[in-house]
Amino acid sequence: MTRWTGSWLPGSPGQEGAGGTHPAQDYPGQRLELPEEGPDSVAGFGRRTLGFVVDILLSGGLAALFTLPEPPGNWSLLVWALLTVVPTAAFGVTPGMALLGMRVARLGDATFVGVPRALLRTALLFFVLPALITNADGRGLHDRATATVVIRTR
Repeated sequence: MTRWTGSWLPGSPGQEGAGGTHPAQDYPGQRLELPEEGPDSVAGFGRRTLGFVVDILLSGGLAALFTLPEPPGNWSLLVWALLTVVPTAAFGVTPGMALLGMRVARLGDATFVGVPRALLRTALLFFVLPALITNADGRGLHDRATATVVIRTR
């Protein structure tokens, strides 16, 4: 039985190895020629979620420094967007990713994620749902739309 995302999504479990466009794989990232474990392997869902939570908490805390005694309100969203777009575009990491040993890598030969991809990835991540709809490689819709993958650095 396929996940709730169904076999209509490219790379979903219902398509792999069953006449779909992608052959079956033994571990996430195998099709992308990434190692099964260790550095440069696909980061797990729990690690990516925890990194996202760290980024959200850090953004709220930084925004609160400038708005106290009032709550930060929507300022925390602006801080989160800046803390996500700028370091991802330049270095491929957010503070939460760096803390947990992950980075965003572009597929192919490109070194940097770049500003357009970082903007699109962050905009899609803002809605959360695209990050929850993953394929067998553990890549959410936001990563597939930007040709990126979150990998482990340690």
